[in-house]
Amino acid sequence: MKRTAKPVFFIVALLILALGYTSIFGIYSNYGDRRDTWIRGASDIRFGIDIRGGIDVTFGPEDESLEVTDDQMQQVQDVISQRLVSNNITDNEIYTDTANKQIIVRFPWKTDEQDFDPEQAIAELGQTAVLEFRKGTETETVTEEQLNEETGEMEEVEVVRPVGELVLTGDDVESAAAMYDTSSGTSNPEPVVELTLKASGTEKFSAATEELLSTNGIISIWLDNEQISAPQVNAHITDGKAIISGGFTSFSEATSLANLINSGALPFSIEVKSFNTLEPSMGERALDLMVMAGIIAFVLVSVFMLVYYRLPGFVAVISLVGQVAGSIAAVSGYFGFIPSFTLTLPGIAGIILSIGMGVDANIITAERIKEQIRLGKTIDGAIMAGSKESFWAIFDGNITVLIVAVVLMGVFGPPSGFWATILKPFLFYFPAATTGSVYSFGYTLFAGIIFNFIMGVTASRLMLKSISRFKFLRKPWLLGGKRA
Repeated sequence: MKRTAKPVFFIVALLILALGYTSIFGIYSNYGDRRDTWIRGASDIRFGIDIRGGIDVTFGPEDESLEVTDDQMQQVQDVISQRLVSNNITDNEIYTDTANKQIIVRFPWKTDEQDFDPEQAIAELGQTAVLEFRKGTETETVTEEQLNEETGEMEEVEVVRPVGELVLTGDDVESAAAMYDTSSGTSNPEPVVELTLKASGTEKFSAATEELLSTNGIISIWLDNEQISAPQVNAHITDGKAIISGGFTSFSEATSLANLINSGALPFSIEVKSFNTLEPSMGERALDLMVMAGIIAFVLVSVFMLVYYRLPGFVAVISLVGQVAGSIAAVSGYFGFIPSFTLTLPGIAGIILSIGMGVDANIITAERIKEQIRLGKTIDGAIMAGSKESFWAIFDGNITVLIVAVVLMGVFGPPSGFWATILKPFLFYFPAATTGSVYSFGYTLFAGIIFNFIMGVTASRLMLKSISRFKFLRKPWLLGGKRA
């Protein structure tokens, strides 16, 4: 048997403890009044309505005399749902009142919001405007009457509007996504936005790009009469798929443009009709009580593992610290490639369930090692055989839960999301149901199971094989055998 070096235990344990500290406390720097976040901690987690409270806002058509169909109301609801999830607000409730042409949205406060300003919270949803693609960038200034919110009176104001020929509206846009263009083969691929059009927009866009290609013309993109991009036409686009490139200094800029295009795919302008604040349904001290209960439960489990399983129990406690830290990190946005998510009560249940499975994984391995010791195996032989025999039992139990988590994220996540796209051939008969609380449960359960494999299976076994090489710890009773 190939032995694991003694320093491996200390290296893995230190990495786990570092992850635990940084995932909880984060890393920040302060320059005067500015605070920069280098690594997000637990304080950056956005908590759901049930834990922290939030806002209830009603949207409706800006023009109340407009004839609005049920399909258009559903389209607005779908756009707002995807906008919320794209902003990582996974805890939300959306209801459509077609009779009164209203959409009621409930979502939690921002993490760092202290004064609980409803208007500020509503603004976080993004601009609720009509998206337009027009030829050129020409504008005109017109005078129109608008309500002065401070005085409550109508007054004349100058408004700048685009005058170029209309090519597309938001109703013609299927989706927009930020990506890297690797076609050039360079080591630094360029961030771009991939635009996918519906059938209604493909032919119109083809005609416009064909006309403007010979003159190096521009198709500008406007959101609520504000220009958000003005790409030059470099090709005749016939398949409804266009690439917006150039001018992006970072991938985040491309992502911002894609989000603006997606958020503007509305069939008509909407405005806020009313809003009010929501108190946390679990009470203001619910989070503190849950954290305290979690700490007490972790301490009790750790004591049980140490007393009953001894050396494997000690290693299991360290791996459980890593799993808890990993679950927190997956929610807070600790990892740059994983966005932050709203943590709700079902989301906390997902973390608890995955940690329970992590404890179970360590117990199964410890029991198998104990059996091998009692059969007369050597220390190294018992650890090797016990780890091998327990692997598939742990794998089968975790992989089935992982599949459930993926299905939950696919069914209850955004229709254009990663898992919904992957599972589309199997879930096509499910209606779109962007339910944030269920999605949050699936996500935290998925992240917890992944970290169970990393910590409870891989890291714990490496540490146990390493620490068992120290002579003073090579005693069968430390692995479950009888004292000499």
